[in-house]
Formats: sequence, structure tokens, C-alpha cells
Amino acid sequence: MVNFNRVLLVKSHMVLAAFIFPVAMMFFITGALYTWGIKGGYDTEVYKLQLKQPMHSNKARLTDLVTHELTVRSLAIPSGAAKIKRAGNSFYFEWTGTKLDVRLEPTRNPFVARLKIKKTRWHRFFVQLHKAKGGQAFKVYAAILVIALMLLFITGFIMAWQMKKYRPLLFSSASLGVMLFIVMLAIS
Repeated sequence: MVNFNRVLLVKSHMVLAAFIFPVAMMFFITGALYTWGIKGGYDTEVYKLQLKQPMHSNKARLTDLVTHELTVRSLAIPSGAAKIKRAGNSFYFEWTGTKLDVRLEPTRNPFVARLKIKKTRWHRFFVQLHKAKGGQAFKVYAAILVIALMLLFITGFIMAWQMKKYRPLLFSSASLGVMLFIVMLAIS
């Protein structure tokens, strides 16, 4: 194995860990809580919209309609992607983001639609970021986190490998980690 400057490795490892600590904690905490069903909440408002023509599953038209309704209410456009979702024989329009989730669905009256606007509470805001519902800038930031975590694992492994007395511990820990991962896959 190539011999790396240990001081440089330690400094790089430390700086990288400190730099990504806030975003890593957000992902760790929201992921752990989400695993146990703690997803955060919303403040929800529901409106009945009078339509000039029956609601159809035309994403562009529904996006325009929802954009107009959000603008009228002085609300920002959701940061995620707008989608048409199927529900049995029906459909609904969904647009999610970090601060806002919007759902527009037809009612029994073809000239009335139901608009549900869900404003995220603080914990749900972080969950939405975790679920990649944020804007492009946060997605790039999350990709940087992934690269940084990989570099932390690699530099940690290299530092342990360079010290002969830690190699047995390194191999036993890695072996146990692989075995536990395989067991968890098998029982899940």
C-alpha cells in the first residue's frame, strides 16, 4: 500500500469531519427518527377551488393552476418536482418541497377541486431535505457530504492500516461489520 503522510491524513480527516458535522448530524438524526416513524408534522389548510372546466390530468395546466393559487396566497413554489399520481380510477396532482407540500384532487363535482396546502413544521423541514425534496443547491451539498464521508472512511482505514498494531483490530472490525450487514440483509 502507498505510504501517506500521517500528519496530512490526520489533518485532512479532522478538517473534513468538522466541515460536514452539521449536515451529517441532520441526516443521522432525521434518518434514525424516520426509521422509528417520527417524521415531523405539517400545518394544513384545505380550500375548494371553483374550476371553469373539469379537472384533467394535464400536469402543465395543473402546475399553472397551483402556481396561481400559491401566488394568490403569497406562498412560495415547492422546491421539489410536480407529479400526477394515480389513485385507483382517479388521479391527483402533488407538488412537494422542503417548506410546502401541495395536493390538488378532483371532487365528486367535476367543477370543484380540493387544494390541500401543507406547511412543514421545523422537524418535517429537515426530513424533507433528507428525502431530497430540497432545491438543487442542497442536493449538491448532500452529494458533497457523500464524497466527504467516503473520504473519511478511506483516510480512517489508511491511518489504521499504517499502524501495524491496529491492523488486527481493523480486520476484525471490518469482518464483523460485513457479517452483521449480511445478517441484517438476510433477516430483513
